[in-house]
Amino acid sequence: MTTHTDGTAPTRPDAGPVPFSRVKIRVGALVFCGAEVALIRRDRPDSVHYTPPGGNVEAGEDLLVALRRELSEELALDPAEASDPELVWVVDQMVSRPGPTPPPRKLHLIYRLHVGEAVRAGLATEEHDALPGGGHEIGVVEWVDHRAAAGLPIFPPIGPALAALTGPRGPVAHAGLPSVTDADYTWV
Repeated sequence: MTTHTDGTAPTRPDAGPVPFSRVKIRVGALVFCGAEVALIRRDRPDSVHYTPPGGNVEAGEDLLVALRRELSEELALDPAEASDPELVWVVDQMVSRPGPTPPPRKLHLIYRLHVGEAVRAGLATEEHDALPGGGHEIGVVEWVDHRAAAGLPIFPPIGPALAALTGPRGPVAHAGLPSVTDADYTWV
């Protein structure tokens, strides 16, 4: 395997780019208001899934700066109106996905923060995600009781851990959640 210093994916002489040879970091937030947590619902032709608000960390960007940026973009949340973020879970993802580029390995860093009712009332109700080639995918911001999250199709698959919390501020038993791989997840 060849390693490239220009940021391009390594290749194998026999098969092209190597899957999971790049690492991306994604920050996500569990924004609680009481027992409810904000999740973004994405409706697709063949599926519905939820994600915590967040996104990829840009090269050289501080993790908490990236988290604040994403929360501002997706929820219109001013970080000064929320509690300090607390890192609660890390999920390692190596899942093949559709597209022309080899899939990266992705580390999801999931933070927990809290807002009051007055702040919640002013937050966005939709999230507009730019699509390659133009246009936007619209996600709906839903507030869900965290105890009901186990049955939701959430990616990364944090639903059971979220539902198992003893409360919105409850202790986290294990920061490292199970890895997500092609053996247990199919991209839709």
